[in-house]
Amino acid sequence: MELVPRLNAEEVRGLFAPPPWGDDVPPSAFCMTNVGEWDKFRTIDMDKEANIIGTLNNSSVKKKFHADADKAAFLTAWGRVDCRTREALRRSFLSDLISSYEDCIRTFIQEREDGDVLALQVQDPFHRLLLHGVCEFYNVVSVTVTQSKGAELLKVTRIKKKRTGLVELPNITLSNFLKMSKEGIW
Repeated sequence: MELVPRLNAEEVRGLFAPPPWGDDVPPSAFCMTNVGEWDKFRTIDMDKEANIIGTLNNSSVKKKFHADADKAAFLTAWGRVDCRTREALRRSFLSDLISSYEDCIRTFIQEREDGDVLALQVQDPFHRLLLHGVCEFYNVVSVTVTQSKGAELLKVTRIKKKRTGLVELPNITLSNFLKMSKEGIW
């Protein structure tokens, strides 16, 4: 009693009474709705609602599945490409060269056996960087070696499939992606 000063009736009511009888409380969403809206909300059949939501989710999954699978396959392939090579591919103005490398590698993947080797003579270092980037995108092994042909030294890039088995080709080609990204579509 000595430590706490005397409280008047309003102070006691504010301390111990629940909010509706104590401090002013802003109106809730329930009291601001009219009776018709509240009855619609109150009489929702939860089983019907669950069925409707499930149907909507399943239909959108079926429609999106193919596009999502293509996008996921492309992003997986793009993730294999080294970050410096990605920058070179994005900044490259040689889209015809990238497209020709891509066509060559896609044909190699589809038509050749696992033990076959594709040998390309590419002398320019930047062109070899682009070629290695395309190879990383399609998950094939590429190694550049120097061969001597008489007095001349030639750079040959040998490309072969990895031993992991089936190589899955993304539906979105790398050259199309690069064109779309430069145009701001992707």
